[in-house]
Amino acid sequence: RASSPSPLELPRLQTNYDLVRIPALGRNAQLWVGTEKSDENVAITRPRPMTIFLRAISHSVDTNTVAGSDRLVLSAMDELERGILHPLVTGAQRTKSPYPIEYGGASSRIFLHVLNEYEADTQSVIKGFRSILDTLLAKHSTRLLKLRVDEIEVKARISYVMDGKRHVQPIRLVASSTSGEWLKTDAYLEYPDPVTGVAKQFRSLEEASAGVMQISPYPTSNTVQMKRASARRVGSTYAFDFLGLLEVGLIQQWSKHPNLKMPPSGTLFESKELILGTDGELSPTVRPVGANDIGMLAWICTMKSPEYPLGREVVLIANDVTVQSGSFGVKEDDFFFKASEYARERGIPRVYIACNSGARIGLVEELKPKFKVAWNDEANPGAGFKYLYLSEADYTALKPGTVTATKVSGPGGEIRYALDDIIGQIHGIGVENLRGSGLIAGETSRAYQETFTLSFVTGRSVGIGAYICRLGQRLIQMVDGPLILTGFSALNKLLGKEVYTSQDQLGGPQVMFPNGISHQVVANDQEGVTAILDWISFVPKTKFSPSPILPAVDPVDREIAFVPTKSPYDPRHMLAGHYGPDGAFVSGFFDKGSFKEYLAGWGKSVVVGRARLGGIPMGVIAVETRLSDRRLPADPANPESRESIEPQAGQVWFPDSAYKTAQAIEDFNRGENLPLIIFANWRGFSGGTRDMFNEILKFGSMIVDALRTYQHPVFIYLPPNGELRGGAWVVVDPTINEQMMEMYADRESRGGILEPPGICEVKFRKQDQVKAMHRLDPVLLDLDAKLGANKDVIEISSLKKQIAAREETLLPLYLQIAHEFADLHDRAGRMKAKGVVRDVLSWRKSREYFYWRTQRRLAELQLRNRLAQADPSLTFEQVTGVMQKLVQSDWDDDRTVLKWLDANSAAVEAHIKHMRADAVAKAVGDMLYKLPSDQRADIVSRLR
Repeated sequence: RASSPSPLELPRLQTNYDLVRIPALGRNAQLWVGTEKSDENVAITRPRPMTIFLRAISHSVDTNTVAGSDRLVLSAMDELERGILHPLVTGAQRTKSPYPIEYGGASSRIFLHVLNEYEADTQSVIKGFRSILDTLLAKHSTRLLKLRVDEIEVKARISYVMDGKRHVQPIRLVASSTSGEWLKTDAYLEYPDPVTGVAKQFRSLEEASAGVMQISPYPTSNTVQMKRASARRVGSTYAFDFLGLLEVGLIQQWSKHPNLKMPPSGTLFESKELILGTDGELSPTVRPVGANDIGMLAWICTMKSPEYPLGREVVLIANDVTVQSGSFGVKEDDFFFKASEYARERGIPRVYIACNSGARIGLVEELKPKFKVAWNDEANPGAGFKYLYLSEADYTALKPGTVTATKVSGPGGEIRYALDDIIGQIHGIGVENLRGSGLIAGETSRAYQETFTLSFVTGRSVGIGAYICRLGQRLIQMVDGPLILTGFSALNKLLGKEVYTSQDQLGGPQVMFPNGISHQVVANDQEGVTAILDWISFVPKTKFSPSPILPAVDPVDREIAFVPTKSPYDPRHMLAGHYGPDGAFVSGFFDKGSFKEYLAGWGKSVVVGRARLGGIPMGVIAVETRLSDRRLPADPANPESRESIEPQAGQVWFPDSAYKTAQAIEDFNRGENLPLIIFANWRGFSGGTRDMFNEILKFGSMIVDALRTYQHPVFIYLPPNGELRGGAWVVVDPTINEQMMEMYADRESRGGILEPPGICEVKFRKQDQVKAMHRLDPVLLDLDAKLGANKDVIEISSLKKQIAAREETLLPLYLQIAHEFADLHDRAGRMKAKGVVRDVLSWRKSREYFYWRTQRRLAELQLRNRLAQADPSLTFEQVTGVMQKLVQSDWDDDRTVLKWLDANSAAVEAHIKHMRADAVAKAVGDMLYKLPSDQRADIVSRLR
């Protein structure tokens, strides 16, 4: 029964904790609030941490199943949820105590005692429990983080028969963060007292060499737990715990691909801490959690993801907010630089978890009690002072170089040393930290250019911490993780009044998401880790590798069910599909469930994201056809300012959406190596006074710059009922980068300089329409004939009135005819005839077309790069000619080319080897030819 202390192991709690029981709803559960007892070795002024202990027993027979365990864990978390809100825990009701208690940040532990016996062998039960626990951690990690669960214990019994006798073996499965790693699982065999039945000893199945150990009371908080609590107080997660969250996140990633076989859960994630050696170089090392003495950490992580089941490497860099608030000192800057350089030189992804307080500040503390003031009037301090000084004794006691000072005489003739500069002996308290900040700012900018960079802001990121997040470009922000340059209190002092009340007003998601700094916003750290893994799933193993292609789960040859209409629609439905009013799924262009939108809060007239087409990762840019709003917040520092809302029409590039387009293209190109498809449906750029002032020309030009340097296949596709006109066509025309860009038009798309109404105002005006009436309308032809043959003035006047009336009647119809005539000039057939598009496509079958075209172009690009490396002297066109001769089939048939490349890889390798040898021979020959004949002969003879 839950009323008995033994099954709940309550005596283990009482040794180190002062316990108070609080109500629990479950009849088989108890909730205890434990406050650490006083430790004579620790100053009494330290607030005592608080822990909530949930102790429960279970009679259920299905606890060895996922469903049964899930029910128990959910019940336990519900109890903890209520416990955390109890007044004793929040501090609303204070406990009488001789020492201070830390309220509001209690951690929690779950203990579950399963009373039923399982008939099975030990290893199979433990393996089953582990699998269930991994599943539950992946499913409930977000809530476990929120409840600050540091340990989950499950005690059970196994019944088995040996030598004709029935034996019962108690086992204990523990997921614990107390050793440092987040909820790391371990299994134990227990050895109970033969008289009392109470467990006295245990042995770990993971570390059998450790032998049998005594079961001890629950310990008080160790250094790691205190650091974990410190990180939680600033709204973040302890840096080392992110390793466990990544492992849980990988399990979640595999669960999204039931068609793939997941490696054993214990091998999904491995990490080694990067340590800076005395030689100034990083080396992967295994050392205890929390052994770092600086506020910066880095790991080389090997992750087995669905895209790379054999493993891929990622460098993870993180601030340790428990060391001087995660501030950047010289040592932190040097370490960050080396860790980033480590990733950049190897071309592997670099992920930065930011939680810091900016550049470290400090003063020379040893001078605070020593300096003196030379007053203008000793009796009247209000008259000011002349200088600060040190006495002769204090000055001589300092180490050389601590200060620079001028020797002066005091009023009584005593020797003084007036301070000119305070330098100090400690390196890392002032401008040297700013120099280090510049070092890592430059390194981050280089890293973005040369490899994949991604930052996640958790807790807060200040000053240089904010800048290196932005310099890495790709940024995920937690809702409680402001990204700021200066704290709100400092700004209030600068303004001389209380204007700002929180950091979120300056750099919270409501600021950084709409302005395009943050690409994605998440609710908590587990969601942040999931977002990191989602993003990395589109990224190649290294910057030199091809894109990670998954097996197609959505048929490549299926037709696209959603058809873009002439009326405004949600472009996300075109890309990802949607569920219709009847609940049926209406498929879109990309694989179902693969589209991830980024930068959704900024430049809303353009939609950007990443998706998969038949398993191929692609960058995608589409156009919002509906009216959207741009909100400009009021400035709290200006009482007269008000929030303003600017409407933005669909199918138009505005300054923010043009910048967003260029930024997305750069991101896809650098480090992600993604083929890009742009669903071009723009009527042009917004050219009003405000938008011209807001630099629409600059940002539109940036689109051209980004496309010109794109190094991967780019497809421009005019979707059905879409149009591309004027300057919008210019900035995406394939001639910008003919080696990589191709343009396609749907049969129902349009392209031209002006829309039909606009061009008719210039080239098919009213008089031209009237001429067409008189040429085509039988009534007008008859009236014209009568007018020409009639001599009667009165009759002529009557005929002219009839003609004018007829023209007025026909004018609306002939305006439509004029528009139709102009529209016929803008159709896909003319685009194809003029060679401005490569082909005309049918929307419903375009998915299949682009799948094979993308596959072929990726394979072609890979072969092209290898041929160019074999002989760098070849031009792009020459390499194309080599490939055409090599393939010896229909070069324009994508499937045929792919089939040939797959079947003739050995022949391709042999040809590349031959080309490389020829290129070396040619280069050597050219160099020899430039030498004088005697030197040339000497070298040839030596080579022989």
